[in-house]
Amino acid sequence: MSSPSKRRDMDLMKLMMSDYKVEMVNDGMQEFHVHFHGPAEISLVVAGPYHGGVWKMKVELPDAYPYKPPSISFVNKMYHPNVDEMSGSVCLDVINQTWSPMFDLTNVFEVFLPQLLLYPNPSDPLNGEAAALMMRDRTAYEQRVKEYCQKYAKPEDVGASPEEQSSDEELSDAEYDSDDEAMAGPVDP
Repeated sequence: MSSPSKRRDMDLMKLMMSDYKVEMVNDGMQEFHVHFHGPAEISLVVAGPYHGGVWKMKVELPDAYPYKPPSISFVNKMYHPNVDEMSGSVCLDVINQTWSPMFDLTNVFEVFLPQLLLYPNPSDPLNGEAAALMMRDRTAYEQRVKEYCQKYAKPEDVGASPEEQSSDEELSDAEYDSDDEAMAGPVDP
């Protein structure tokens, strides 16, 4: 077994042994999904706008990993200046330009992605709308982030395919049942 393969296997096992849920794609160890929870806080008092959200991250490891960086993208929608809303691609210098074999997959999920979410760089955007809103009105930007978290990054939706996730027009079973009762009135005993 070659050194990059051993390192890939070791890094993947380390990630699987941590608190992250890892789902393999196909039979190989080069493509997998990781359930990533939004970072909890900006300071000891203020929760970050991504707190409570859970995203499925697609990770692809090149044959030359760890000498070449992993490819990381969000599967469910993310509102962030440095994440392309349509493809989920991440613009993160440490992954895309300054990657080093000293880093591992755990660094990506414990350090790099939380830092990206807590400290966006609107001057180098993949999502121009999010960057402009963040620079113009930080409160409105954080509200939009929270809306996206509630709509697309609920823990129960991470395991569902995008088609299975609820949309604005759909009612939950509880809302549907309560609407029926309101229209029909109470049941006589």
